Amino acid sequence: MRDNGAGFDPAYMDKLFQPFQRLHTLAEFPGTGVGLASVRRIIERHGGQTWAEGKPDQGATFSFTLGTAPADGPKC
Repeated sequence: MRDNGAGFDPAYMDKLFQPFQRLHTLAEFPGTGVGLASVRRIIERHGGQTWAEGKPDQGATFSFTLGTAPADGPKC
């Protein structure tokens, strides 16, 4: 997903997907700081990975992969 919003400073990448860590104040953007942490946890439980790229005031890109199901796993 890509946006053209506030972006983020790559120096704070380690905080981006941590619960309750915010890179902006509540006055700037409402929220609790659990959204991206929840996304990462869900993606990792599906065998995937998450990452982000961004620059302040130039937006951000959030990407993810999903793992593959084992060949002998459940059939949907």
